Amino acid sequence: MRANRILSCGKSALVALFLFMAFLSHAAVAGEIFAREILSIERQHAPPVKLNVELALTEAQREQGLMNRRALGDNEGMLFDFGESRLVFMWMKNTILPLDMIFLDSSGRVVHLHENAVPYSETIIPSVEPVRFVIEVMAGSVKRLGLHVGDKALSAQISKAK
Repeated sequence: MRANRILSCGKSALVALFLFMAFLSHAAVAGEIFAREILSIERQHAPPVKLNVELALTEAQREQGLMNRRALGDNEGMLFDFGESRLVFMWMKNTILPLDMIFLDSSGRVVHLHENAVPYSETIIPSVEPVRFVIEVMAGSVKRLGLHVGDKALSAQISKAK
């Protein structure tokens, strides 16, 4: 009886160890964890639109971005905060989804739009002028949402930049 109990405990320990290792393996593949917030874009010629964005705040998060993602909802995206206003250079290496990029100054004003970035492309996409933030959304979103240079993005993260 005692031998069975020891064997049972050993099996349970092995199963627990296996599950723990599987969790660690999944966490390593998944990469960075991103906080989320709701971001509103006040459009010049239409009511505001809301986006549910993940926040890329650290260097590691900004490097990972939306790489290797297979899906992104219509009103979802990622807000990159570079911590200061500067020229920003984006690319699509290892990015499966076609994206639109919305470049914002430190106040959240849209200063440049880049539509239909090509998946896997290593072509550099410049901000054109110094920016603090970039929002990435599914390709076609800029047109679908009617976004324009001069629109204003508002969120808790953008408010911290002021």
